[in-house]
Amino acid sequence: MEFIGIIPARYASTRFPGKPLVDIKGKSMIKRVFEQAKKALDTVYVATDDERIAEEVQRFGGNVVITSNDHQSGTDRLAEAIEKIQVQLNHSFDVVINIQGDEPFIQPEQIEEIKSCFKDPHTEIATLVKEIEKSDDIFDENKPKVILDKKMNAICFSRSPIPYLRNVEKSDWIKNHKYYRHIGMYAYKTETLMQLTKLEQTSLEKAESLEQLRWIENGYQIKVAETSFDSIGIDSPEDLEKIIKNN
Repeated sequence: MEFIGIIPARYASTRFPGKPLVDIKGKSMIKRVFEQAKKALDTVYVATDDERIAEEVQRFGGNVVITSNDHQSGTDRLAEAIEKIQVQLNHSFDVVINIQGDEPFIQPEQIEEIKSCFKDPHTEIATLVKEIEKSDDIFDENKPKVILDKKMNAICFSRSPIPYLRNVEKSDWIKNHKYYRHIGMYAYKTETLMQLTKLEQTSLEKAESLEQLRWIENGYQIKVAETSFDSIGIDSPEDLEKIIKNN
């Protein structure tokens, strides 16, 4: 099975314009993400709608594909990118891994973990979860929770605490149940990715603002691998300052 990693990277950002190009200890953020991804994948591309980002990727010798600036989601950008790449290379890839462009310290082990989900030939979509270790994270709406079935498929994602522990004090929930937080890396069979872009938004997706609920509502299974690594995303200049101090 052949994998390709694609890093969607936009210049426009309400909280942090131009963040893919920001310098982190002598390297641009996009270069750091690219280099980390290459440790686990033979083929990696950056997908961007901005010439400045494209020029930076070309400068450090990376692969880049220009995509439309009209996409409503990263999934749509990913689908356009893989179509263009396969035509350019005259080569098909079995699985596309969506690697977040604002996680410069992503661990190659996380990519290997998501790749392992495709040892099961029935896997269409895969993602990662991490066990929640701090009680406050259970109730943090910015850290979506996941419940799983016995075969490590996602049953549901929610910004609310799931499951709800009846007749247990909330401060004791973490002692009485193993909670999982979603780590937002996805991998897709290429043909599945194309199908997902044709789906209309669903009520659950709109309610939670979580795109993966659209897929579940339409009957797709999401295979899950557990990771011990956290995701460290950069959404603002303040996030960047903290990360630079700690890394």
